[in-house]
Amino acid sequence: MELNIHSESMSAGESAFAGEPIIRAVGIKRVFGRGSGAVHALKGAHLSIPPGRLVALKGRSGSGKTTLINLLGALDRPSEGAIYFNGQEISGMSEKQRNVLRKTQMGLVFQSFALIPLMSAYENVEFGLRIAGVPAKHYKEWSERALDYVGLKPRMKHRPFELSGGEQQRVAIARAIAHRPKLILADEPTAELDSKMGLQVMKVFKDLVAAEGMTIVLTTHDPAIMEIVDQVYALEDGQIVDQG
Repeated sequence: MELNIHSESMSAGESAFAGEPIIRAVGIKRVFGRGSGAVHALKGAHLSIPPGRLVALKGRSGSGKTTLINLLGALDRPSEGAIYFNGQEISGMSEKQRNVLRKTQMGLVFQSFALIPLMSAYENVEFGLRIAGVPAKHYKEWSERALDYVGLKPRMKHRPFELSGGEQQRVAIARAIAHRPKLILADEPTAELDSKMGLQVMKVFKDLVAAEGMTIVLTTHDPAIMEIVDQVYALEDGQIVDQG
């Protein structure tokens, strides 16, 4: 099923023709703490991601990949450098401005699913729409459409404990895409899943990129996933050391 988001954002082909990266990082550094105890999580990273791509950030624990994806998703601000989303610098935005940006133009998927236990799959997705400020008249249609896209509309009344790990992650993806964002950011989205369920989640991501023109950036250390994505950025000790 198609989400039919093209009326609100450019298709993959149109975006690529425009030639502008959807997300770009220029010399970003992130330092936690001060003095002798300071941790330099990122040391001048550069990247440029065109629209309509499935991109992986790979690296060992402590390499800086989660810090980087948090910065790209406007969850944090760099100590130095700049981040641009659709040509607009977001790294200098206030916290309020970044909150609005995340809610309206980005979708976030976490390793732990982050579903509300007492809510059904449908209610979890609808709650995401409420947070995003979507008009109430769209709640039912957009929630059901997103769940249908990830293959879970028949189970939309089930609560998280009644769903498998893979199904819970697909609910999280439905919540992330329901408000029709341009960019999806996912931190280790398959880490808690077995290989079969992980591939099911990656198929959803591939379909979103191919059919809807969304851009998806995820972190991973799984070699199988790196074979699926369009592009891989390798991080080591806070720096991007390879791109392919």
